[in-house]
This record gives sequence, C-alpha cells and structure tokens, in this order.
Amino acid sequence: MAKTSTIRTLYESLQKRLRPEDVADLILTELGSSKAATSITADEKAQLKKAARYSTRRSIYQMSSMLDEFRKPVIPKRQVNKAVELFTTARKPSDDDLLDPEKLLAFLTGLCNEIKKQADKSDFKADRLNTEQREKCGLDISRRRYNKLFRFLVRFQKKIGTYALELRKYRATMVSKSSLASLITYEDFAASRNAACFIAYFTAKSNKRSVFTNDSQERPFDEIAGMLLNRFKRHPCAAGWRAIAHVMPDYQVVEKLSDADKMDIFSKFLTVMVDMAGLLKMTYETNKFDLKTMIVRRGNDSSTWNAVAGAWNSARHGWVSLLYSLGLQEKFDAICPGKVMRLMAADVVRWHQATGGKIDPNTGVWAELPLPWEVFNGEKACTRQLVETVCEKYDIDAVKTGWIAPRAERKTVAFTPTPELVHGVVVSNPSLAAVLRKAGWFSGKSAKSVTEAVVVERDETGAALKVSVEDEVQMRQ
Repeated sequence: MAKTSTIRTLYESLQKRLRPEDVADLILTELGSSKAATSITADEKAQLKKAARYSTRRSIYQMSSMLDEFRKPVIPKRQVNKAVELFTTARKPSDDDLLDPEKLLAFLTGLCNEIKKQADKSDFKADRLNTEQREKCGLDISRRRYNKLFRFLVRFQKKIGTYALELRKYRATMVSKSSLASLITYEDFAASRNAACFIAYFTAKSNKRSVFTNDSQERPFDEIAGMLLNRFKRHPCAAGWRAIAHVMPDYQVVEKLSDADKMDIFSKFLTVMVDMAGLLKMTYETNKFDLKTMIVRRGNDSSTWNAVAGAWNSARHGWVSLLYSLGLQEKFDAICPGKVMRLMAADVVRWHQATGGKIDPNTGVWAELPLPWEVFNGEKACTRQLVETVCEKYDIDAVKTGWIAPRAERKTVAFTPTPELVHGVVVSNPSLAAVLRKAGWFSGKSAKSVTEAVVVERDETGAALKVSVEDEVQMRQ
C-alpha cells in the first residue's frame, strides 16, 4: 500500500511544480523501503540525501514562498451557475465538463437554443429578434428578459473563448518546462519504479523557475537525474522508455521505442507544434516584436511569447528526434521549421553588454528564416538547405546547435539546491521572500518599504543578485 501511495504521489507531481528536493525526499522514501532496500546502493542513497536534506520536510524553514503548482486558468464556474439560474432548460455540467472548453461551448449552444439565438451571431443591434420574430418562434418572454439573456450569452461566450485561450497558454507553459510529462499515463509511469523516480525528479528539475542572470540557466539533467536514469537502464522495460520519451525525447531515448510508440509520440509533438504555431502567430500580430534583437518593448506580452516559444522549441526537439529515429530525414529536407527565440528584457540585454556579451547569434538565424506559422500554413518554404545556409552566415554549427539535427547526448551537471526566488532574484529564506514579494520588490513596479533590514548583493553593474536579512549577514561574518 505504501508503495502505491508514493508512486501515485510522484505521478501527481508531474502536474505540479514541486521543488526537486521534495521529490528527491519522496524518491528516497520509495527506494529506501524494505522491498527496494537491496536494489539501492550506498552511493545512490548518498546522492539522493544530498538533495533531500534541503526538502521542506527536513529544512529548518519547512516552507517555501513559491507556489507548488503552475497558475491555472480560472474556470468559468460563476457564469455556469448564473446560466443555470437564468435558463429553464440549463443542466449544470459535471466538474470534468467544466474543464473542457468544447463541452462548455456545447452547453452554451443549448442555452442559445432556448432563446433561438445563433451562437455565431452576437451583435446586440443586428442579431436580436424583434417582438414579431420572438412570437413566431414561440418565445413567450418579455423584451427586457430576452435582452438580458441575450447579453448574458454574449458575455458567456467571450468568457469561454478567454478560458480556452488561457488554457492553451497554460499547456504551453507546461510543455515549455517539461515537454509532454503531463500526458504520461499512470500505467506507463507506474510500470517501472526506477523510470517513475527518474521522470518525477527530472520533471521537477525542468519545472524550476528561471534565475535573473546574465549566464545560462541551470540544466535539469544533473548527477541525481543521471543516477536515476542509469538505475532504469539496468532493468529497462518498454513502458518505461515510452514514459521517459514524453519528458526527455532525446534521440538516445526515442530510438529505444517501437515504431508504433514512435509514431504515437511523434503525432503528439506535431499536434503541439501546430497549436503553438497558431499561438505564436496570434501573439506576434498583437505585439510586433523586433525579430532582429528580440528585446522587449513596453506593452509587449513577453510572458505569453516566451512560454509559447519554449513549448514550440520543446516540441520541435522531440519532433526532430523522432523524425531521425523513424528514418524520415528526407521529410526534414523539405520542411525544416526553425527554432523560436525568446524575448529578452532590456535590462538583461544591457547587463550582457556591460559584461562583454552580445546578442545571441541564433537570433540572427531566427530573424532571417520564415516564421513557424508561415511554414506550417504553406505560405513560405523553409528547407534544410536554407537553414544550413543562414547558420553558416552567422558562424553557427547547425548540427550541434539542433537547427537541423537532434541534440547531442546530454552530459550531467552537478546538483545545486533550489534557490528561493522573488521575480528571479535569489533570496536567503522563504520568510524574507514572502515579505519582499508582498512589498513588490524586483517586480518592475513601484515597491513599498519593508520593516526588515535587508541587504541586497549586487554585481559591478548594479544588478541585484541575492537578498539577505541583515542579521543573517552578520551571523555569516
């Protein structure tokens, strides 16, 4: 029973944003159980303890100021409840149906039928029925009530549209961080204890928040992830490889799959790419970024763009790996959509420049290639040859950088504890982080003063790197 409970908890963590240390603590409990004790070595246990010692259960703070879930779209429950109150034929959808925009639209269609309104006609002046038309349709309600119901349906339809869009953005954020981890079935996840432990830990590492820095972000495949993957490799199974391919679709992983599994996951990545291409187009047309610099300007929706760009790149990585694994490289010769660059904050760009850095040369490649939605819509061609030519122009190795081939095999990095962050700035403890976040520090907006005596550590350019309570600083000295 304990085993099932721990594995189920690890599986549920795929939909959340738990700290890797907390997941490592769960894994230590799972692998350290009596039945598994003989299969975990002292060195493996020591590596897991290196992370688990920082878990909230073992930490002196026993808390984190950061949310342990991704921010989900608000379900239009209030509007549904109001609809049930207003319409005589309305039957409240189930909780599961409330999560599905398509089923909400079907619910809306039923409401429209009650007042003989066409779902695609919502102009208050042009599309309402007059008294004669209402009588002809058998609507025995007053003009005032009819107008009230009509207005409600128009607002409800807009709300469903907003919810559907926010749900797509939410899914984009999930894919951007941890690929298709949220689509893994419990059966595949639980088929191998070792695969489950690796997937849960690697997903937690992938889901970590970005740190405000002018250096590269920490890579998720650290020494603990490498150890957990090697444990699975000693006793592999097909379901385990299939589950791992959802979260780490590297060529070295997907080549272990059957052709049927390859095609199934390939179609999932392709579906994500099609959806993200549409979101990229929508976001670009309402923002008009400078493609040559990708520097954020006031009013730009950089959060949406970066989430969708990350999801596109993540899905593209899996798509390319599977193309090669399936022996379909010739398809890539004709249709080779490029990677998408994220937007950079102007202060980060200046920080790069002040420390001798330059705009990523990959930005130049991105700016010259046809845009992803133009390629998918058939408006423009983007061949492998074109990508190679543009990469050569900017002195970029198109193969090693993943523009025309799967990424190179991952190398493990050292484990580092998850920092407490306030808008990307490292803070010394969760209590201080909660105070600074409430005060609005590092948010880019006007901040309130705080009563605590805090010390901000900055680099030579003045960028805030770390914040501590004054008492803690004196204790360290």
